Amino acid sequence: MRTNRIRALAIAALPVVAGAAIIGLTPGVSEAAPLAGAAFPAHYSAPYLQISDGTAGDMSTDMNATGTKFFTLAFLTPQSGCTPVWEANGTGVGSFKSQISALQAAGGNVIPSFGGAAGGELAQTCTTTSSLTAAYANVVNSYGTNRLDFDIEGGVLGDTGSTSRRDSALAALQAQNPAVQVDFTLAVAPNGLPGEEMGLLQDAKAKGVKVSVVNLMTMDFGNGQNALNDALSGARATAGQLAGLYGISTAAAYGMMGLTPIAGQNDDNEFFSQSDAQTLESFAATNGVAELSFWEIDFYDKPTGYAYSRIFNAITGGGTTPPPPPPGGSITGIGGKCVDVTGANAANGTAIELYDCNGTNAQKWASSGGTLQSLGKCMDINAAGTANGTKVQLYDCNGTGAQQWTHNSSNQLVNPVSGKCLDATGQSSANGTLLQIWTCAGSANQQWTLT
Repeated sequence: MRTNRIRALAIAALPVVAGAAIIGLTPGVSEAAPLAGAAFPAHYSAPYLQISDGTAGDMSTDMNATGTKFFTLAFLTPQSGCTPVWEANGTGVGSFKSQISALQAAGGNVIPSFGGAAGGELAQTCTTTSSLTAAYANVVNSYGTNRLDFDIEGGVLGDTGSTSRRDSALAALQAQNPAVQVDFTLAVAPNGLPGEEMGLLQDAKAKGVKVSVVNLMTMDFGNGQNALNDALSGARATAGQLAGLYGISTAAAYGMMGLTPIAGQNDDNEFFSQSDAQTLESFAATNGVAELSFWEIDFYDKPTGYAYSRIFNAITGGGTTPPPPPPGGSITGIGGKCVDVTGANAANGTAIELYDCNGTNAQKWASSGGTLQSLGKCMDINAAGTANGTKVQLYDCNGTGAQQWTHNSSNQLVNPVSGKCLDATGQSSANGTLLQIWTCAGSANQQWTLT
């Protein structure tokens, strides 16, 4: 998984591969201390939060906005020896306890995640099985959760010594307390889990680790194809692999699967839209997928008003996909003029302009999945351009980032791919003024009211 918004897995090297408990018991003790947090349901959403002093409050904000109560916390990485720290904060186990306890008191829980793309995993520096077992147990004991995630990728994936040690330690944890739940987060390709990732699961199985969820990083495929289609293809292929590995049905394989895209712009040219998220949630619900997650709340989802959290939380049973505003709404801008499809022409490439508000269909805009639609087509940036002055047009809805718009608290309509704002050319309010994208400046010609 990406850390500090950088993927360590080289897309150029792997063009079609995405990305990439016990309660403080001493050996021989079989009784588990009571857990502070809620049990995880059979189907749930647990988006990633790269936790730090500045982001820990996002859990309560997201929960209040969307009902999301389960979060995957990234990443615990080795400081030295058997001492892990939170990668983005540099502080140790026990940090953020008050925020996590408040979430648990509200019926939620967290999944501490070890590893990630850049920081390494504790099994590489903690070199005895007993010490590693104790270190993992300390995390669960400190935070009152019996679920741990291991995001294994890059150089860590090829470190077979640490893989063996980690699996032996996890098997020891589960032998001490059968309540331990272990997840692995792994890169996936459109044709399923690659060889090294399958090898990791095979080693865990051989050592007796009971795996609850295999979480697929359905992101950064790097093949120039649609991110949603690649995610669905990878999920279907992996279901067959898991069924074969564990001797279970395909339905049961989906029941131990997680799906984790990036909420928006991937590191390659792919864009995972809110509409894609709705489709993936429907696929997950239909097939009985255990977990939906995404990378990452603070940087990617918070700017959308937690839209991806709201969409994915529907699988938990406590959330619903937000309905679009009523059809037929108008978008007004500078001078009180309306956003208008030139000549009421629904042909692809028709310019979008300002015009006196007249209540015609060419001025009626509906919001759906982050898009703005009129006359059955989407507001689109010409040729998916990102430069200042690129004109805005009407075009067939195609799920690309060039058709995504976020209406923020400053009344700007921002395209998240380019980072640019919808702008009335020349700061003019004259009829026929063409719309374009431009660096967000907060000026009057970038202020839009949606009704």
